[in-house]
Amino acid sequence: MRSIRAAAVGAVTLSLALAASACGGGSSNGGGSNDSPKTLTYWASNQGASIEVDKKVLQPELDKFEKQTGIKVKLEVVPWSDLLNRILTATTSGQGPDILNIGNTWSASLQATGALLPWDAENFAKIGGRDRFVDSALGSTGAEGKDPSAVPLYSMAYALYYNKKMFAEAGIDQPPATWAELAADGKKLSKDGKWGLGAEGSNPSENIHHVFVFAQQHGADFFTADGKPDFTSDGVVTAVKQYVDLMAKDKVIAPGNAEYAQNQSVSDFAKGKTAMLLWQSASANLKSQGMSEDDYGIAPVPVQSGTPGTGAQVNSMVAGINLAVFKNTDNLDGATKFVKFMTSDAEQKILNTAYSSIPPVKTAQTDGAFNTPANAVLKDTLAKSAAALPQVADESQFETAVGTAVKDLFADAAAGRAITTDSVKAALEKAQQQMPAA
Repeated sequence: MRSIRAAAVGAVTLSLALAASACGGGSSNGGGSNDSPKTLTYWASNQGASIEVDKKVLQPELDKFEKQTGIKVKLEVVPWSDLLNRILTATTSGQGPDILNIGNTWSASLQATGALLPWDAENFAKIGGRDRFVDSALGSTGAEGKDPSAVPLYSMAYALYYNKKMFAEAGIDQPPATWAELAADGKKLSKDGKWGLGAEGSNPSENIHHVFVFAQQHGADFFTADGKPDFTSDGVVTAVKQYVDLMAKDKVIAPGNAEYAQNQSVSDFAKGKTAMLLWQSASANLKSQGMSEDDYGIAPVPVQSGTPGTGAQVNSMVAGINLAVFKNTDNLDGATKFVKFMTSDAEQKILNTAYSSIPPVKTAQTDGAFNTPANAVLKDTLAKSAAALPQVADESQFETAVGTAVKDLFADAAAGRAITTDSVKAALEKAQQQMPAA
């Protein structure tokens, strides 16, 4: 999923609690209908460099759908800073869109509200079958053992983007493969008003993605096997400290990045202000900001050992966007047709090319258009060294609680306050106390 500034923990928790007995969508009768067969409303997530970029990408495809089906789609591109709150409000009020994009990490949380249409075998058959989709994408569509709450739309993985010219000027001949190498290279690159690495320190979900990967590399997780929060294990504490220390101790991230929450780190990289960027499928975003593909290289995200792989060598979360239908939509047939259209081979090629993401549809993914050097890194990561965030009902609260704790630690680092094992553990203990199951 892309970056968000998540809602306050209390608001999210309350919304989810209320949502458990509510449904979203255009109808108020608690179930789907076809009362409005000629219209659909669609909330799309902000995938491009701006909302206007997304409208330019999506509107021609929606016009194509209307021409094919006679169904007009009203599009709203919702910023990531607002999307989760907007969805939760819709689940409680019953007044939402017919179709919406959700970050794949939210799938189980939103599934628990009961507001989304379950994708059982019958519904999957209407869009060509479940087996059209790759397993890694299906693994982030809801809780294990339940019918998915959404259908994969875009697949992404994190990679390390590095500025070739800045590396050459610093005498660095290859991208770092370990975190120790990244810190050492970052120190060489952090000079003359420029910095080694960019980050979105004020963005809870972006923080979660990175500390989750660090925790995996330290053999830890944020939940027990039965789904209970476990935020203060030695591995988790070490992981969070290691990430924040890139600013606090290693000083390769600018203190001002502690306030970043709206993709400013991508813009800094595109403008040559930072030499490295850890991001999901960034090529299209960088191109839209005037950065040539010849100016940067793409490498796997570093791991402790230098060789990404399974288990503790995880170097990305399974990133992606899913397409969901509110269960009480008043155009159920049209919504299903829209999901089939958006996940068709033709549209998957168009949309994932526009966003430099990877199609989660098997046949589209094998198209030559996705055999670029950049996509080779991303596809290899998804296949070999990415892990799904926990698909548990409390996942969205986890993102908010721990992501905000990391945000606060970055603020402390930017202010020059010491980041210690004890201070990290205290922040994580506070986050765990905010969880419903704590």
